Amino acid sequence: MENLKINVYEAGKTKPDTIITIPLNMLSIAQDLIPIRTKQSLEKEGIDIGKLSELSAKKGPKGTLIEIESAKEKLVIAID
Repeated sequence: MENLKINVYEAGKTKPDTIITIPLNMLSIAQDLIPIRTKQSLEKEGIDIGKLSELSAKKGPKGTLIEIESAKEKLVIAID
């Protein structure tokens, strides 16, 4: 089963502050369970959780999809 992983790191840290793993086939249901702080980090970067749920319907590449780093945090979204 493929999972969507969202890792949120504090600036300068190598270990994630928050790790969220959601099975892709459950993403449309689980998107309402994502912590508000993580949702805010995604929204701040223009990432729409609803669009991520479209990944559950597609077979695509695995690995890191996007990595965003700012002065305050780093956000990594991957499929594994």
